[in-house]
Amino acid sequence: MRQPLRSWASSVDPERARHRPVLMREVVELLRPCLDGVIVDCTVGTGGHAEALLSASERVRVIGIDWDEEALALARERLRAYGERFLPVHEDFKRLDEILTKLGLETVEGILVDLGVSSLQLETAERGFSFQQEGPLDMRMDRRRAVTAADLVNTLSERELADLIFRYGEEPAARRIARAIVRAREAGPIRTTTELAAIVARAVGGRRRGRLHPATRTFQALRIAVNEELSGLEDFLDTAVARLAPGGRVVIIAFHSLEDRVIKRRLRVHAGHCECVARRLIPHSEIESCPRCGAARRLVLLTPRAVRPSDLEVRENPRARSARLRAGMRCAPMSEPTDDRASLVDGKEGIRRAAQAVNVV
Repeated sequence: MRQPLRSWASSVDPERARHRPVLMREVVELLRPCLDGVIVDCTVGTGGHAEALLSASERVRVIGIDWDEEALALARERLRAYGERFLPVHEDFKRLDEILTKLGLETVEGILVDLGVSSLQLETAERGFSFQQEGPLDMRMDRRRAVTAADLVNTLSERELADLIFRYGEEPAARRIARAIVRAREAGPIRTTTELAAIVARAVGGRRRGRLHPATRTFQALRIAVNEELSGLEDFLDTAVARLAPGGRVVIIAFHSLEDRVIKRRLRVHAGHCECVARRLIPHSEIESCPRCGAARRLVLLTPRAVRPSDLEVRENPRARSARLRAGMRCAPMSEPTDDRASLVDGKEGIRRAAQAVNVV
């Protein structure tokens, strides 16, 4: 019989949990033309990128969205000195269209998305994201979600587990791992991160793929499934492009190939690269989009190839090694902010109205 699951107390030092932003210099430079307007940091986390943007200009205003309430509280405290120029919103960034509508914003000048897991989440054992320390198999970025990693590990069939691990983790040994999980849980539920990691390591012989721990891909797959990270990503990208002011910029950082493929393909579609058989480039003068794939010249690609972190950054922050940044600019010159936008984000009355409209922390 397995021992009952003990409880884990949250004991993360806020200073230690200050997430080191990936590709920060590149993000600030790409969004520099947007620093006179409103930038939405869709995954603000503990506020690293937002702080860099706010400190780069006294005119920029940042809306920080995150569905991790603990991280958002730290971001609010970290950015308190910037006053009303920072507006925290507790919500799923994929609801960007709804959030901006409630705020009364038709368009914004910049949109930033960092799809990585934060240091706060990785270093808090009770969140269950990492096998480096023992914790419950949770992995929920938003604790309001009902399904945890433990639920998936202990209830899915062997075939369902294998499909999940192969699809979201791109794990060649998915079937072997799924079989080992199902056999192990016959003795009782699998409850902890270290327990699952040990099961996976035994299933694949304990070998490492280069620098990867044998359980890395399995944990990635479970995290993606628990948080439905790929679901709605294409729709979000469509919304982000539609909500950019002319000349506005979108910057997206992905950390695994599944997300990056979706981002690359969708940005190319918005840059006019038709996905149909002809594979034609939609002319800039052509107003109508392709009726099949929706391709139209809405964006200019600012990164023909993904931007990767420098060797120095990877040495200083090993978690940056898999980061890939892509960016695009909305076609047409930058337009001046409308009176509605200015009145919303300037002054106490605007912030009060914004706070009433969305789930502001």
